[in-house]
Amino acid sequence: MSKANKLYSSFKPFSEKQLTALTWWCPSSPHKMRDAIICDGAVRSGKTLCMSISFIAWAFSAFDGTAFAICGKTVTSLKRNVITPLLPVLRELGFECTERISKNLIEISFDGRVNSFYLFGGKDESSASLIQGMTLGGVLLDEVALMPRSFVEQALARCSVEGSKFWFNCNPDNPMHWFHEEWIKKSEEKNYLYLHFLMQDNPSLTRQIMERYRSLYSGSFYERFVEGKWVAVQGLVYPFFCESRNVCEVPGGEFERYCISCDYGTVNPASFGLWGKQNGIWYRIDEYYHDSRLLGEQKTDEEHYSALEALAGDREIDCVTVDPSAASFIECIRRHGRFRVVPAKNDVLDGIRKVSEALKGGKIKICSPCRDIIREFSLYRWEDNCTKDTPKKTNDHAMDDLRYFVTTLMQTGESDFFAIAQERNERL
Repeated sequence: MSKANKLYSSFKPFSEKQLTALTWWCPSSPHKMRDAIICDGAVRSGKTLCMSISFIAWAFSAFDGTAFAICGKTVTSLKRNVITPLLPVLRELGFECTERISKNLIEISFDGRVNSFYLFGGKDESSASLIQGMTLGGVLLDEVALMPRSFVEQALARCSVEGSKFWFNCNPDNPMHWFHEEWIKKSEEKNYLYLHFLMQDNPSLTRQIMERYRSLYSGSFYERFVEGKWVAVQGLVYPFFCESRNVCEVPGGEFERYCISCDYGTVNPASFGLWGKQNGIWYRIDEYYHDSRLLGEQKTDEEHYSALEALAGDREIDCVTVDPSAASFIECIRRHGRFRVVPAKNDVLDGIRKVSEALKGGKIKICSPCRDIIREFSLYRWEDNCTKDTPKKTNDHAMDDLRYFVTTLMQTGESDFFAIAQERNERL
């Protein structure tokens, strides 16, 4: 395109793989006859922005007045990860971009041509119906490994315009994942260009930043996110956890805020964690753990609520987050009127990743009185011989309430915390 030189000068020098992703469809490229491109590999390897810029440039080189789709796991994550960084770059290059927010549509014009780019979320099997019936000139699927196969195949089936192409981008997952088995391993026979990215393929990353990312992960997650390998997880979920580094005594002095996280159970154990924030660190300062099988006594919602009250004591609790499936216990808390209650976010793998980062970054500490969560850290393991990464459903109750705290309360911004808590409280 006529703006190519401006594009290249707008960034640090591109790596060879980035340039290939940017130009694979161009008439002078040896890959121009490929029907699709797949880019996978390490986090922060510079593949997403290159692919999205290239997708728009290709669309305008080949089409006018055509519809395209840009897909992510959710529209919210798609806007955050792809659209927000992409639009300023396009505008700097001379594209005119008009967002139709209510329609999840971006109308883009350049050099007399106008094309429409629809945004879709492919979070579950029902998402396939959202894109059904469209006619597309091409589709970009960001984080395709997080989408159900039915959605991906429906999106591809919509690309019936002559000259249409597919664009896939993802971080690695389990090696038995359907996308790895059916698309990456068969990329040559499908006539797809496959590019595997590493952090060093992103010239904008400094050595210090790369070292920081290497220090965040260990074991199979290191192989996936840093080395970009499709590997199965094995053994302990948190193999790096050790008492000398991650456990401390309850600190003295005042805490700025308090929260409680709950994994509710009647037959299964119930685990509640009391969290206090001090000097930017969240401490699990106390806990409640009731195993009805071990103790031979099941407790009612009201009895568990009494335990919650006892755990809170006379502290002012900002919010309580609860296993979202525990509707009756959430209602019980709401009915008593003392605590704001928020149903927890329950994406297991994303939650485990965020807990790992928080523990390694020293953002959370477990205090020595919390013996049940310390015990579970040594027992919480991955399922063996499973085609999907799944933790075993044993010794996981304190692990679950920890995950709820990190993903639902700790990761919420200070200014957003109370608004979210109050909004959800009113709906329950």
